[in-house]
Formats: sequence, structure tokens, C-alpha cells
Amino acid sequence: MNDQQSYYETMYILRPDIAEDEVTNHIDKYNKLLEEFGGTILDSQMRGKRRLAYQIAKHREGIYVQLSHQGDGQHIFKIEKAMRLSEDVIRYMTVKQDGPLPAPRPSSKSASQSEKKDSPDAEVDSKEKQPVTSGDNSNSEKVDAETKENVES
Repeated sequence: MNDQQSYYETMYILRPDIAEDEVTNHIDKYNKLLEEFGGTILDSQMRGKRRLAYQIAKHREGIYVQLSHQGDGQHIFKIEKAMRLSEDVIRYMTVKQDGPLPAPRPSSKSASQSEKKDSPDAEVDSKEKQPVTSGDNSNSEKVDAETKENVES
């Protein structure tokens, strides 16, 4: 049994100064183009605005979009050409992946936020992401001393 299949992941970065409805228009446009060129969309996600590692075309941030798709490989040149001609796409990259196919996730932010509110793990996740800062080290030293005493006895 071979459940390992090949698929492609295209990550593209849009300019950070475009409106949110325009971002969804771009996502829909590239999804439709991909299907027209013979590809099958497995998953499409907007990853949000993030800081770039280095400045690209005078932009320090970009809106990341991840697109997982299958096809014969001929559709990649055509979709990348459309991205290259667009002024709103500042970078793109397509990588061939081998492995289990990605499961589609909810694409809208509101749906994922409402799921997090309903799940009991959401509170744990939010606490894990917060940096731990402590201005008072005396309390932690006291706990360490108590721990050593308990271990020794």
C-alpha cells in the first residue's frame, strides 16, 4: 500500500498595503487559474501578515498565502507566470512534496478563532505563546530551595 503521493506547495507573498478584500480576490484568482490549467487544489490558506527576513521592493512585511495542489507539473509554469506578472505578488516559490496529502483546513480567520474559543485547549495554547517575564527572582529561588530539600529527604 502506497499512501505517499506527490503534490506541490506554492507559497506566495502579497504586498502588505493591499486591502483584505483584495487579498481574497487574489487568492480566488490564483485558485481559479490553477484549476483552469489542470491542477487540483488540495488546500489554500492565508497565513496572514508577517515580517520579512529582508526587505523586498521596499516592503518589510508581506501577506503570506500557502496553496497545496496536485497536477502533472505543467500547470506550475503557467501559475508562476501569472504571479510574476502581478505587481501585488512580491515573491513566490513552488516546492514538490512527497507524503500524505494535506487535509483542508478552514480558510477564514473567524472560523478558526471561533473554534479556538470553543476548545478547552485554546487557553493552554494562548498561555504557551506568551513570553514568561519575571521581575522577581526571589520566589523562584525559594521554590528551587524547597525542591532540593524535598529531593534530599
